[in-house]
Amino acid sequence: MPFTNCGGAYVSHKGRFNLVKKRGASHILTMKSVNSSIPVQSEPEEAQSLAGMLLVASPMLAQTPFAQSVIYVCAHAPDTGTMGLVVNKRLAVASFDELLTQLDIQPMPPVRRIGLCAGGPVDAGRGLVLHSAEWEGENSLSVSPNIALTGSVDVLKEIAAGKGPQEALLAMGHASWTAGQLEEEILQQDAWLVAPATRDIVFGSDHAAKWRRALASINIDPLRLSGQVGHA
Repeated sequence: MPFTNCGGAYVSHKGRFNLVKKRGASHILTMKSVNSSIPVQSEPEEAQSLAGMLLVASPMLAQTPFAQSVIYVCAHAPDTGTMGLVVNKRLAVASFDELLTQLDIQPMPPVRRIGLCAGGPVDAGRGLVLHSAEWEGENSLSVSPNIALTGSVDVLKEIAAGKGPQEALLAMGHASWTAGQLEEEILQQDAWLVAPATRDIVFGSDHAAKWRRALASINIDPLRLSGQVGHA
């Protein structure tokens, strides 16, 4: 997809991408906050946090854009809200190689490729890289012992150079909930099921299978799952 260099920002002609480039560094999304109400750098209490878990869409969301979505929760606290990335909706763009070219990043052989996902409806023109935690950059946020989040294009440069994290996924956009909103959707609306996150599900290339596999991890057969969760 073509980009236009507009005053230091790469913007696609269709308005899908916006990579803001600052002097000395290129940032995909500032990590200080995902939106004004969610301070992602703060550490929520572990006992109350869903960070590092998966939200699996129930059939209650079948007629919404989140139908059969699997969302990795990056930040969650009952008093501030929730932010997560959809990890099973393929991004309708060209290849990872072409994306690197548009970002003025020259991949070195052997070329590595990572998953590209439509991460959610919020800030759909901005990207975040979800990756395995053995690699850490200046803008990385540790979400769990195994998975981290980076908002700098530096991680893409490392991957293009054959370095960087072992596993990674670039998500354009994210999903967010205000304080208490997700809890209501889970407990009162039966909209989401909570499942453990594995690197295989998060970073796997078979996006179509992730929803079924996430349900299977909590012993739910999607074929028997009805619109009333828990009453199949």
